[in-house]
Amino acid sequence: MIHIRKAVPSDAKGIAKVHVESWKTTYINIVPEDFLNNLSFEKRADYWFSAIPNGGVYVAEAENNQIVGFVSGGKERSGNYSNYNGEIYAIYNLKEYQGIGIGKLLIEPMVKELTNQGVFTMLVLVLEDNPSKYFYEKLGAKKIDRIIVEIGGVHLNELVYVWDDIAPLAVK
Repeated sequence: MIHIRKAVPSDAKGIAKVHVESWKTTYINIVPEDFLNNLSFEKRADYWFSAIPNGGVYVAEAENNQIVGFVSGGKERSGNYSNYNGEIYAIYNLKEYQGIGIGKLLIEPMVKELTNQGVFTMLVLVLEDNPSKYFYEKLGAKKIDRIIVEIGGVHLNELVYVWDDIAPLAVK
């Protein structure tokens, strides 16, 4: 059974493990191998330790209290999409926990937090070659843009998916 809860600073190492391991499994053959091999658990843990107190971070725990997934979101960061006020910054599950509904369970409390802040629209940026882009489409997101990002010295296409109304995502 999976338990979803708001993250606390002591979750930083568990979130970092999911973050780094997910990048290594999700982005293999998409992001340069050298970049993936040099991802640092310690740097990610430091980042999450400082980010968690700002809110918008939720974790999925397995029965053994192991963090197996997380989501982070908040106000839209780029300022390039004025019709969309919220953003999913990151959502990852360990490979063995993908495709079983944890992503949707993680999004629900984050969306509730956003709607409580008066945010009712949202976007997410997804690498075009990431097969998880279909997850967002299944949740009703529509693609509105394609931008170019640089990761590990390589230019990659990133898709911008949006929701014009996030309220349905918060319903269990």
